[in-house]
Amino acid sequence: METRSDPHPPVYVNAPELALPAGHYSHAVVAHGLVFVSGQLPITPDGTKLVDAPFERQVEQVLGNLACVLGAAGSARERLVQVRVYLDEIDRWPEFDAIYARWAGPVRPARAVVPTGALHHGLKLEIEAVAVVC
Repeated sequence: METRSDPHPPVYVNAPELALPAGHYSHAVVAHGLVFVSGQLPITPDGTKLVDAPFERQVEQVLGNLACVLGAAGSARERLVQVRVYLDEIDRWPEFDAIYARWAGPVRPARAVVPTGALHHGLKLEIEAVAVVC
């Protein structure tokens, strides 16, 4: 039986500026011209979980983490095609949307917002995304 190797295997990426993932996953995977970003939580580069930080600060940290991972994977926010947002409370939606709109500017990827109830470590949001490689 002949085994054929994939000429374009997935590339697993961890952004060197961020804390390493706490579980068995990568910050992102690049495959077939796309970047799949794992869920980003409001965790600072030194690993501090912003559990007690105001919601706005948590959103800003997550968006900063997302931008960092995209850059490490050879992409950018302007190349986003899909974003999925998990919020612990749907009532936070208007505040999130205003912060996100400032961050994204004219970029308008497909997006879903999923109310979840409690998230990891008591954090208030998590964002995962898909982008095109630059």
